[in-house]
Amino acid sequence: MTIRSDPPIGPSTPVQFTAPLPDAADVVVIGGGIAGVTTAFYLARDGLKVVLCEKGVIAGEQSSRNWGWVRAQGRDEAEIPIMLTARRLWKALAQELGDVLGLTTCGVTYLANDAATLARYEAWLDVASRHGLDSRVMGQGELASVLPHAAGWVGALTTPSDMRAEPASAVPAIAGLAVAEGVTIRENCAVRALDVQGGELRGVVTEAGSVRAERVLLAGGAWSGLFAGNAGLHLPQLSVRATVAATVPIADFWPGAAADDRFAFRRRADGGYTLAPGTAHDFWIGPASFRHLRQYLPMMRRDLAQTSLKPAAPKGFPDAWRTPRRWSPDGPSPFEAMRVLNPDPVAARVTKLQDDFASAFPQIGRPQIRAAWAGMIDTTPDQVPVLDETSLPGFFIATGLSGHGFGIGPGIGRVMADLIQNRDPGHDLSRFRFARFLDGTPVTLGPGL
Repeated sequence: MTIRSDPPIGPSTPVQFTAPLPDAADVVVIGGGIAGVTTAFYLARDGLKVVLCEKGVIAGEQSSRNWGWVRAQGRDEAEIPIMLTARRLWKALAQELGDVLGLTTCGVTYLANDAATLARYEAWLDVASRHGLDSRVMGQGELASVLPHAAGWVGALTTPSDMRAEPASAVPAIAGLAVAEGVTIRENCAVRALDVQGGELRGVVTEAGSVRAERVLLAGGAWSGLFAGNAGLHLPQLSVRATVAATVPIADFWPGAAADDRFAFRRRADGGYTLAPGTAHDFWIGPASFRHLRQYLPMMRRDLAQTSLKPAAPKGFPDAWRTPRRWSPDGPSPFEAMRVLNPDPVAARVTKLQDDFASAFPQIGRPQIRAAWAGMIDTTPDQVPVLDETSLPGFFIATGLSGHGFGIGPGIGRVMADLIQNRDPGHDLSRFRFARFLDGTPVTLGPGL
C-alpha cells in the first residue's frame, strides 16, 4: 500500500513572499525554516537591514513537518539554557501573534515501557535540577490515574512546563511578523553560492541576482552541508526520513505530548493527534555517508537498530548519488532543481502507528488517519547543532538541529542574531562550535532519551 504524501506545507503551497531583492543588505539569511526566520526577525528588530532567501516556500520542509513539541525535557545539557530562552520567546511571540501559533503549555512526557528505561529517565533528573526544570518521574500508580485506560507503561518522566505549537501555521506567521519589521523575504529564490572575492565575503549570488552583504547566515536545514561543501567548507551532515501522521478529531484523552519506545503523540489544535513512530527512521546511503563515516560511527553504534537503510536517495535529494557537489553560480544549482524536499511517508510505519496506538489505548481503538507525510531531519555526528561563525569571516551557520529544532528555534534565532552582531549571546556555545568536527574534538553524543 502506498500513502500519498500530504504535508502541511509542500510543493503545491502558494508562494506568499515575493519582495524584490535589494542590491545590498546588512545580513542575508539563506533558508526559510524556523532558525532562519527567527534570526531574520530578531536582526530586523535590532535595526539591521535583512534579506531572507528561500529556495521554495517558508517552512516547506522540516520546520512544518515536525511533531510540534516545544520541550526542554531530554535535551543535551548545553541546549537547555537556549531552550529556556526559546520558551520565553515563544510566549512573547504568542502575545504578538495570538492563537495562530497554537502555543499551549501542556507538558511533555516520556513513557517508560520497562524499569531500565525508567531508570534512565530518573538519572536525567540531575540535569533537570541543575537548570531549574520542573521535571519529575511518575510511578505506575500516578500514571494510571491520569491515563486510566492505557496499557503497558511502568512510569514516566514528565516536564509540565513544556509546550506544544502548530508548526505549519507558526513559522509562516513569524515570517509575516519579520516582514512587518522590515525583513525582505523572497520565496522561490535559491541562493546559488557565496560571493567571495580575494578571500573576503562580499555577499551572495541568487538565481534572481546578487545581493551585497558582509554577513551571511546559512540556515538551510538538510541542504546546509551541500551548500557549505560548494563553498569549500567541511560540514558533516546526514539526513534521515521521518514519517508523521495526523488523525481525524479524537476525544481529548491527553492534552500534551508524549512518547514511548514505539510511538509519539501530541494533541493538535484541530482536535486530532499528531502521531509518529518514535525515533524509527529511514536512511538513504549516499556519497556523504562514506565521506563522514568515521565521525558518525558512535551514532551508528547507538541508533542503528532504529534505522532502515536504503541504497539510494531519490533524484535531486541533497545526498543523492547524482546530485552535483560543485556548481557555478552562473547557472542553475541543485536548490533550484528541488524547491521543496518532499519524501513520501512509509505506509508500513503509518499502519504500525495505528496498531501501536490501538494497543496502548484500547478504549479509543485504531485511529483514522487524516493525512500523512514525511520530512528529512538533518543531523550532525553528535546530534547537537552547529551555531557559529565559520572559518570564512562573516559566514555563519545554524544547522544540524537534529529533529528537535522547532521548539528551540526562537532561541537559536536570538543566539544567531547576537553572534552576527558580534554581541554576547549570554550562553556558552562551545558545544556548538563549527570547528569541533575539524580539530579532533571527540564526538560526544547527545542524550538520546
